[in-house]
Amino acid sequence: MVAIPKPPLEVFFLKPCKHINNYQIKFPSIPTIDLSKPESKDLLVQACQDFGFFKIINHGVPTKFINKLESEALKFFNSPLSLKQKAGPANPFGYGNKHLGQNGDFGWVEYLLLNLKLNSDNKNSIISVFEENPEEFQCAVNDYVTAVKGMTCGILELLADELELQSRNVFSRMLLDEQSDSVFRMNYYPPYPELQEHELEGKKLLGFGEHTDPQIISVLRSNNTSGLEILLKNGSWMPVPPDSNSFFVNVGDSLQVYTFSCSS
Repeated sequence: MVAIPKPPLEVFFLKPCKHINNYQIKFPSIPTIDLSKPESKDLLVQACQDFGFFKIINHGVPTKFINKLESEALKFFNSPLSLKQKAGPANPFGYGNKHLGQNGDFGWVEYLLLNLKLNSDNKNSIISVFEENPEEFQCAVNDYVTAVKGMTCGILELLADELELQSRNVFSRMLLDEQSDSVFRMNYYPPYPELQEHELEGKKLLGFGEHTDPQIISVLRSNNTSGLEILLKNGSWMPVPPDSNSFFVNVGDSLQVYTFSCSS
């Protein structure tokens, strides 16, 4: 076991902002893309250009896969800390607790980061630390990831079609490649003691700090946990209402660079 110093509580809170409260601003609606509709291609490109973020409905990912993974994830995060620490510290894969990445960032979050390059026939060395039914957790992850990858490939191919790129699978083949650097991350935001007292002082609890995603796109889902915000072009932070029945897609740095190069 590796001893990790405990950070001071101050690092988990954003200082009160002197600017106008975001919740007093009238925000635009987050684009919603219905994958069952023929006009979804046009709307996808428009959402990427205007927001870089959108919601997906009628996505085709089976509810049973979503519910099973969520159940297994909660079992893990509700396990004793001594068991979870067997899967860490994250470097970068594995179990992490409050320490985010290699840059010394902190957040009030626990997470499990898995490498999707590993063959599903081989037992993931991180998942193998589970004392009860590691195969069940592995199966839940495989089913969920396979279904979400299928949805994601469909989104990327629709984008390629609408952008009139030479190859329809120019983006999706990167995701399906055996050497793809795709990762799967589960975040758990535990209750914070005396949170209300800090909020009365105007402070906001920081779960996962401001960042961009380096990938082509990131696919997100929340079990009705609020707190996610996106940065608009005008510099305002816009809260994203959670929706456990949908997926959210964030345009990553790689897709921005690639499409800029194609249009230049």
